[in-house]
Amino acid sequence: MTMKALVVGGGSIGFRHLRNLTRLGVVAQALVEPDVGRRADLCSQLALAGFGTLEEGLEWEPDIVVISTPSHLHVGQAIEAARRGYPLFVEKPLSHSKERLCDLVKEVDSRKLISLVGCNMRFHPGPAKVKQLLESGMIGRVLFARIHTGSYLPAWRPWQDYRQSYSASASMGGGCILDCIHEIDLARWYLGNVSQVFCVAEHLSSLEIDVEDIAVLICRHLSGALSEIHLDYVQRSYERGCQVVGERGSILWNYNEGVVKWFDAESDCWTVYSQPDDWKLNQMYLDEMEHFLDCVKSERQTTLPIVDAVEVMRIALGAKVSAGCGNFISTDSVFLC
Repeated sequence: MTMKALVVGGGSIGFRHLRNLTRLGVVAQALVEPDVGRRADLCSQLALAGFGTLEEGLEWEPDIVVISTPSHLHVGQAIEAARRGYPLFVEKPLSHSKERLCDLVKEVDSRKLISLVGCNMRFHPGPAKVKQLLESGMIGRVLFARIHTGSYLPAWRPWQDYRQSYSASASMGGGCILDCIHEIDLARWYLGNVSQVFCVAEHLSSLEIDVEDIAVLICRHLSGALSEIHLDYVQRSYERGCQVVGERGSILWNYNEGVVKWFDAESDCWTVYSQPDDWKLNQMYLDEMEHFLDCVKSERQTTLPIVDAVEVMRIALGAKVSAGCGNFISTDSVFLC
């Protein structure tokens, strides 16, 4: 593949994207990483061009830009790349605040740029099967969903002091509401747009962070359905899954068991769908990047372009507002674009 890819940010997810781009046949790659030692190490390992600033990287004239820096840097960097006309892959969450989000949407929309916000859980066989069953009408009209994830923050990146990570810092976009935004995205993906959100979010554990480590959201969807979303940094075991209930049955997904179950009320029986035995975690990141590259080549929009990811941000930022005031918040009131 003759495409040139510029990856901005040499942390763990940036490193993953660089390796996956290579596996997908993108030979011409470059890295923007301000840490001189980290940049030199990765460029040596992967035979990359390296730059200390985004401006230098954009002068390299890539075909795509992949932004995998801490959350508080995403929007500014994305705007800079969009103004040069480059297709954008931006890691989740799209931002840590509402500032300049509308400016980013205008830049991307005016240039009709292909964009994707990191949504790798959509490429996991579990959520993908849940979505397929819902679209097939297997449980009829959806009434409610419960979606959850929880794990222990210090175990996320064993090589790093968790207190030094962006996850632990409000100013850098940390906290489980934004960090675990995949589940918020899945709620919207499954049940449609959200009109109102209510949230309780607290720092309850002994973790040395200045952000919430537990959050519980209740969303009212335009369809009339309700969703309950639980997010946390504190569970010592890794837990993830969902339950979606409709008028004719229900769907369950259990991440640890690797299965999706469908209950059909008419036949009073369960059908079990197991993910492939040889499936590996990195496959969803590979599939996600391949989807982005295919969309860029074919000039069609991705499964979660920036304009749609803004709707997910309305829910997440609305949840933060709700946690502060104790009321339901209209997502339309969070910010206007």
